[in-house]
Amino acid sequence: MGLLDGKVAIVTGAGGGLGRCHALAFAKEGARVVVNDYGVARDGTGPGTTMGDGVVKEIRADGGETVANYDSVATMAGAQAIVQTAVNAFGRVDILVNNAGILRDKTLLKMDEAMWDTVIAVHLKGTFAVTQAAARRMVEQNQGGRIINTSSASGLIGNFGQANYGAAKAGIAGFTRVAAIEFAKHGITVNAIVPVAKTRMTEGISAVPDEFGPEKVSPFVVFLASDLGKDVTGRVFGIRGREILEYKYKITDGARATGDAWTAQEIADRFKEITR
Repeated sequence: MGLLDGKVAIVTGAGGGLGRCHALAFAKEGARVVVNDYGVARDGTGPGTTMGDGVVKEIRADGGETVANYDSVATMAGAQAIVQTAVNAFGRVDILVNNAGILRDKTLLKMDEAMWDTVIAVHLKGTFAVTQAAARRMVEQNQGGRIINTSSASGLIGNFGQANYGAAKAGIAGFTRVAAIEFAKHGITVNAIVPVAKTRMTEGISAVPDEFGPEKVSPFVVFLASDLGKDVTGRVFGIRGREILEYKYKITDGARATGDAWTAQEIADRFKEITR
């Protein structure tokens, strides 16, 4: 028996890289999988069906049940169509992995409005749109669910030339925590991963070793999607090759003003105490 027997999973951006590996791993664990991929290039241009169809063929060749979906995550209508594909084909939705993404890197002073809007739309709005559509179905089913979002160190730590991407990915981490709080009463867990893997999104980044294959990230996604991770929610995890870690926010003990209110000079004098 597989860890995901009887479950229906949606993986967005599943035509290659991380999404493909997640979809294949889910199918091997018994899930029926909706392979969503808009089929675009790394920068979000030129939609097509080839990539998604290829992953569907791989899953079916291995005896799995799957269907393709080619809608964009960046519109509410597209998100609803993705979820409806799962319902039409398999009758339900149990697991969602928000993985779809594009890159349009440029420094802030050179970035134009379209570069900003398009990246935010695919990553941040796309995560919201598909999550909302899938969660509504999960609530109707009244059997809980699993949602796994994809953040990035570019958002949580920062990276040169990726203000649009970093802002979106930081937003996804915050969105994850809020969604986890709101969905807890419905038995739906929401977590985020921060993967470091060699894919077409990172192929030009020398800091990502070739041995960090995307398939090394998927076992943790399976864990979160299965009953093994049923008590884990509202958290952000990094996966880097053989290493798994958790991102946590730290709050210092701070300091209290000596008078009724802080002055700029007192802040300067006690800055080390405030930030210690």
